[in-house]
Amino acid sequence: MLNGQSQLTAMTMGASMTRLRRPLFIAGALSLAILAGCASKGTRAPVVDMTGGQPAPTAAPGGSYVVKPGDTLYKIARANNVDMESVKRWNNLSDPNQISVGQVLKMSAGSGGGAQSAPIASAKPQPRPLDQQPDAPVASLPPPDATPTPAPAPVDTKPAPRAADANVINWAWPANGSIVQTFNASSKGIDISGALGDPVTAAADGLVKYSGNGVRGLGNLIIVEHQNGFITAYAHNRALLVKTGQNVKRGAKIAELGQSDTTSPRLHFEIRRQGTPVDPMQYLPTK
Repeated sequence: MLNGQSQLTAMTMGASMTRLRRPLFIAGALSLAILAGCASKGTRAPVVDMTGGQPAPTAAPGGSYVVKPGDTLYKIARANNVDMESVKRWNNLSDPNQISVGQVLKMSAGSGGGAQSAPIASAKPQPRPLDQQPDAPVASLPPPDATPTPAPAPVDTKPAPRAADANVINWAWPANGSIVQTFNASSKGIDISGALGDPVTAAADGLVKYSGNGVRGLGNLIIVEHQNGFITAYAHNRALLVKTGQNVKRGAKIAELGQSDTTSPRLHFEIRRQGTPVDPMQYLPTK
């Protein structure tokens, strides 16, 4: 009897435990199903960019970057996946706010040349430097030119000695016309006279880094980046025919000559080497 009771007790207890386990198993499975359902329906929190504005265009790996209106050093560094302190160190910048439009920044320790900053300026009237922030968003269409005024008399130009690196790039004249302003410490370039609507062409193959009218004193402006650290600037245009990020070829028409923010129809043209203005007459072919 004792053995039979023991077996019965064991069987009863086993059955009872089985009945207890079954609801617990069902409850556990139901809980897991609910959790899985919640996980599958959940959404991730959106990632919000708190920096504001559009990201700065990226530079080629190990290359340089030309500062454009509205850029900040933080935005440039973030867009190129580099640390802002590294950019400051590579370019000898003590104040991250002291960058100017047209300045060439090194984007790696191995980039050639340091950061250089020199304002693009026109002869008359004296424009504000390129480090001024745009007064308004760049317009898609340029404003109409003022009534044309007679062009100033051509100035005497003496043959300039060829620069040592003049043949590194195959240069061409950006406009046909007389020189009405020569290169000096104030002009930073040359002014070429012409008629409204005359073609303005790229002086060499390159990439358009800026095309707009956001810098007071320069009118409708184009900046093109070339090889070996050279950039060219074309100011006072009537119409801009290329956009930022567009590749252009030597001799291709990129703008129409105008007199935006100047006294008479002319093209203000600059060549910069590693950010420093140089005399275009030492690079352009002899006419």
